[in-house]
Amino acid sequence: MPEKLVIDPLPQLIDANLDRAREGLRVIEEWCRFELSDKEIVKTIKNWRQLLGQHHLEIYKLARCTSSDSGIGLTHPAQQSRHSPIDIISANFARVQEALRVLEEFCRESNSKLAKIATKIRYEAYDLEIKVLRGNISSKRKKLLESSKIYLITDPRENLSAIVCEALEAGIKMIQYRSKLTSDIQMYLQAKELCLLCKRYNSLFIVNDRIDIALAVNADGVHLGQDDMPTDVVRRLIGNEMILGRSTHSLKEIEVAQEQGCDYLGVGPIMETKTKPGIQPLGTDFICKVLDSATIPWFAIGGINIENIHQLHSAGAKRVAVIGAVMNAKDPSTAARKLLKS
Repeated sequence: MPEKLVIDPLPQLIDANLDRAREGLRVIEEWCRFELSDKEIVKTIKNWRQLLGQHHLEIYKLARCTSSDSGIGLTHPAQQSRHSPIDIISANFARVQEALRVLEEFCRESNSKLAKIATKIRYEAYDLEIKVLRGNISSKRKKLLESSKIYLITDPRENLSAIVCEALEAGIKMIQYRSKLTSDIQMYLQAKELCLLCKRYNSLFIVNDRIDIALAVNADGVHLGQDDMPTDVVRRLIGNEMILGRSTHSLKEIEVAQEQGCDYLGVGPIMETKTKPGIQPLGTDFICKVLDSATIPWFAIGGINIENIHQLHSAGAKRVAVIGAVMNAKDPSTAARKLLKS
């Protein structure tokens, strides 16, 4: 009786996991390319794919035999629970890391160079996964920022949460918590409650001035005045994934804020406002100058309400920030809806 031919499974195993790692990396690369537009991450992943490809030897490819692979076609219920792109990205990072671990273990004796490459990429992939996840958070926040037309800024009152909830239900997608009168513990508790409300309605929650409060409640960003901390210092504290806005009152301040890397601007006061008494309004004519200077999203602010918002739209302002128009309304929900439809 002829001896049974013994086939070394190692080349086929290595081939399968090189394929898995490279395919998973390509999925991640495409997301980072088209969604995050992050050239550095794309470059890193592309280099990893090329490096693994250079070590995908012919002996491994020739060992490929899908007909005898018992794992072909097997699925798991977890694969059906990936409902968002980030679920897919997370799954593919896991796929890459697992495949690299297999290569690391089984190549130590037969291909020590590939084993070392797999180890290096695997550890770097752990860090890159966090960077991509944070980049996704930043991308989602900036898309919401771009699409926000009405920015509600709060002021202190007993029924604050109820008013904000009505505004969110009406469709406002950006809320700034602004409070000058409450204690730190009151601010923290109010901010935490409002932040949870905004998350429920997939809306941005920004904290005025208080970086510590913003970080404590996991807000989407902070808004600063001209006399607040320098932009570069704040950016180091909050990271790149949080939104950073700055109030501006002149073309020079707009230019500086943009150069320093702010994500959006508040420009005003455009109209006379009780919030800034005694300050000469810039007027709607100033909007034309802003349109020529601003390269990032900006919100006209100051004395804006349902009666005059059309003047700002006619002048070219696409986004406005309001306080009293909603906060002082008898029916905040109706007021918010009218502003959004204006």
